[in-house]
Amino acid sequence: MTKDKKLEELFLSQQPHFNDNADFMATLTRRLDAVEYVRQHQDATLRHYRMAMIAAFIVGVISGAISLTFVMSMPADVPLFTFHVQSDFVQWLAQNSRIISATVLPLLLCIGTMSIIRNIHEIQHFRHTLSPN
Repeated sequence: MTKDKKLEELFLSQQPHFNDNADFMATLTRRLDAVEYVRQHQDATLRHYRMAMIAAFIVGVISGAISLTFVMSMPADVPLFTFHVQSDFVQWLAQNSRIISATVLPLLLCIGTMSIIRNIHEIQHFRHTLSPN
C-alpha cells in the first residue's frame, strides 16, 4: 500500500510543461512524416503481395491446364509411367497412373486456389485493420 501511495505521489508531482515552440513543432512534423512513410511502405508491400498472389494464381492455372491436357491426351490403355520392378504395389501404381494423376492434379489445383484465396482474404483483413478509419 505504501508503494502505491509513493507511486501516486510521484505521478501527481510531475507537471508536464507544454509550450508552443519551434522544437516541439519540428519534432511533431518529423514524427508525422515517419508515420506517413511507414503507411506508404505498408501500402506498397500490400500491392506487392497482391501482385504476387495474382501471378501465382495465373501460373497455377496455366500449369494445371497444361498438366491436365497432357494427362488426358495420352491413350487410355497406356500408363503415364512404368517401372521395371517386379513389385505388386509398383505394378498397380503404374497401371492406375492415369487415374491417380487425374485425381491428384485437380486436388492440388483446388488446394492451391484455396490457399491463394485465403492469402488474399488475410491481406484484405490486414489492410482493413491498418486503415485509419
